[in-house]
Amino acid sequence: MIRRVATLSVAVIALAVAAGVAGAVTGSAKKPTGITIWVGWSKSTHEFGVFKSLIAEYNAKHPSVKVTAVSDINDDKIIAAIRSGSVPDVVSSFASSNVGSYCSSGGWIDLGPLLKKSHVNTSQFPAASLYYTQYNGVRCALPLLADDFGLYYNKKLFAKAGIKRPPHTISELTADAKKLTQKGSGGSLKVVGYDPAFAFYDDVPPKFTFYAPLYNAHYTDSKGHSILSKDPAWTRFLTWQKSLVDWYGYDKLQRFQAGLGQEFSASNGFETGKLAMNIDGEWRVAFLKNEHPELQYGTAPMPVDDRHPELYGAGYINGTIIGIPKGSPHLSQAWDLVRYLTTNTHFLAQFSNGIRNVPSTIASLKSPEIKPDVHFATFLKIFGNKHSATTPITAVGAGYQDLIQSFVVKWQAGHVKDLHAGLVNLDKQIDAQLAQAKKGGGGPP
Repeated sequence: MIRRVATLSVAVIALAVAAGVAGAVTGSAKKPTGITIWVGWSKSTHEFGVFKSLIAEYNAKHPSVKVTAVSDINDDKIIAAIRSGSVPDVVSSFASSNVGSYCSSGGWIDLGPLLKKSHVNTSQFPAASLYYTQYNGVRCALPLLADDFGLYYNKKLFAKAGIKRPPHTISELTADAKKLTQKGSGGSLKVVGYDPAFAFYDDVPPKFTFYAPLYNAHYTDSKGHSILSKDPAWTRFLTWQKSLVDWYGYDKLQRFQAGLGQEFSASNGFETGKLAMNIDGEWRVAFLKNEHPELQYGTAPMPVDDRHPELYGAGYINGTIIGIPKGSPHLSQAWDLVRYLTTNTHFLAQFSNGIRNVPSTIASLKSPEIKPDVHFATFLKIFGNKHSATTPITAVGAGYQDLIQSFVVKWQAGHVKDLHAGLVNLDKQIDAQLAQAKKGGGGPP
């Protein structure tokens, strides 16, 4: 996953195509134009292999270009390349929350003129995806498949514990988690029913963001001021979260986590039966199929705040974003590739089938090429739920999330004695950060 770092410099975007590009696509004797796309999928997983195979298909259909895909890219590398002036033609990122910084700083170019020239109608993208690919009217990114988060549960462990269905509310989740937990000598944790800890697996975006739609928790008021201390949903959520951490024992939970395999590996805690339930993205369906097809599991929406049963079925939404960095060497070919990867129904359906991310256009969501899968179908429903939501897009990118993450990690460890006072101070920090970003014309991703 992606981490956020330093401020992108503001620069004027040069839209002129280098001389001679047009000539590169004429005449069968001339070599195809080589372009490069950076992606975050790891070479060690099946996901990058699927992407490369579909890029090979693109190359076969477009003999005037040869696209090379580079794996294991994060936002640090993207920002460093933009600062150096030596950039690839196309970039993608898992951190949709950084769009505000990329758009406001000019690090990724405004795609609006290219969309208009190519007659691309943005109404083909769902509303949530449209929101997290722009900032203040500048659309510097487009969605490249989408993600949402739900509950994975181990059916064999559920049956052993006498649990008939996945939990629908936080109180049911808590009761089931305790019933499913298995302890060893000295109270050590052998199997954890549900791990609520922050900074454990799926920490980008930070895990606390997954719960906001489940509690109907809001980040800001109508004027854009942080209201974490004023919205009681945050207090209810954080109080519940720490109570479950304390039930396990913070130190014991830390030791248990240290003994689990890496998140994106075949030794993942849920995949190996060490976690009876886990919040995770839709991509885990493909990992399980490839790595542990024998596992008996189910998927369901995440349980919701007991005060808001109407929210059941909703979840947190974000997605991979794709754009063109300032200074892209081959703008025309770069845009052709971006347009294809984000609007071609065949490509999106095949890519979704391969890595089990949610298709990111309305047409591809309904494509007959999408292979049916009962586990994956859960996430298609979450994506379409009217209560599903993403995090605010701001000029500081995910900077405000870093502030919250730092606070909640201290909170769960018992280093925050007064939750309300801590949230009041956190609101002040976030407001100051946002004000500075507006004053400076854009903040760090």
